[in-house]
Amino acid sequence: MSLKQSYNGIPAIEIKAFLEEKFLQYNNPSFIDSDPISIPHSFLEDRDREISGFLTAAIAWGRRDLILRSSRLMMELMDNSPYEFIMAASENDFSRFSRFVHRTFNGTDCIYFLKGLRHIYSNFGSMEDVVLQGMKDSGSVKEGLSHLRLTFFSLHHALRNEKHFADVTGGAAGKRLNIFLRSIEVA
Repeated sequence: MSLKQSYNGIPAIEIKAFLEEKFLQYNNPSFIDSDPISIPHSFLEDRDREISGFLTAAIAWGRRDLILRSSRLMMELMDNSPYEFIMAASENDFSRFSRFVHRTFNGTDCIYFLKGLRHIYSNFGSMEDVVLQGMKDSGSVKEGLSHLRLTFFSLHHALRNEKHFADVTGGAAGKRLNIFLRSIEVA
C-alpha cells in the first residue's frame, strides 16, 4: 500500500503515523517495565522465559498491576528459578501454591499447570519444541498451540484447569497466549 492509498477510507499516511506512534509507545523499556511481558523478559535462560511467559499468560486478565503482582508472586514461590523449581519440586514444594489465587485461577489450577510443565520438560525438552512439532505439517502457529494444549492436558486433570489455556482450534482468539509466544519468539 503506497502512502497515497487508503484502507477502509482512512488515508495510508494517517495509518502509518498511528502505527509509528504505537510502536514508539509500546517498544520501549518504560512500557515493558509496567507490562506483563516484563516477567519473562526478567529471565536470561530460555526455559525460565518460557515458563514465566506461559504462567503469566495464563493469568493475564484484569488490571496490569495485579497481573504483575500475581506473576511476581508465582516467580518468588519458585525461588525465581522457574525451570529448576519445576524439575526438582516435591509434592511439598508444589503445595506452596495451594493458596495462590489470581481472579479465577486458583491453587489447584496453578499446581496442575506446574505439573503439566514438568511433564512437558521431562518428556519433550521445551514448550517451544512441542509448539514447533505441532507446526511441522502445516506451519501454522494455531496448530502448534493446539498441539501444546493437547500435550499439556495429557495428564489427569480437573476440567476447570482447561479454561485457563485457550483452545484456539475451538474458536478462542488466544490473545493471552501472545505473551507466551513473545516470550519464546515463535510468532
